[in-house]
Amino acid sequence: MKTIRFALAAMAMTLPLATPSAAQDYPLAAGEYVQMNGIDVEDGEGTLKYAQWLATEWKRFQEHAKSQGWITDYGIYANVNARAGEPDLFLVTTFASLPDAAEQERRDRAFDAWSKTTVQQQAAASGNRAAYRTVVSSMLLQEYKPR
Repeated sequence: MKTIRFALAAMAMTLPLATPSAAQDYPLAAGEYVQMNGIDVEDGEGTLKYAQWLATEWKRFQEHAKSQGWITDYGIYANVNARAGEPDLFLVTTFASLPDAAEQERRDRAFDAWSKTTVQQQAAASGNRAAYRTVVSSMLLQEYKPR
């Protein structure tokens, strides 16, 4: 019961922030979303194989998504001073908004048709890359800019 009262009190305290006038007074404006995936790459031949895949297939996929207006930008960032347990690379994709479920399904079908691959083929290809890379983190961020 104490938890419910605390939750209700917390909700009541946020209600004034949800009013339109409060939103206009807030000093930060919501911007684009950024999807960031942390990748650990095996040393040696794995590094070259993954770099080749990023420079060809991944880039091709990202360019297609950009041409469709699904994303606004993308990039590859190396973790130059990586500490133990941190990713070697960050794959970053920027987009204006999150698609709803119906739009995401439409995009998935369009991508499958464009790439001429099935979901099974895509999963197998991803599994093959697991021999030399591991996705160790994933974050979805939203940019906020001062007004």
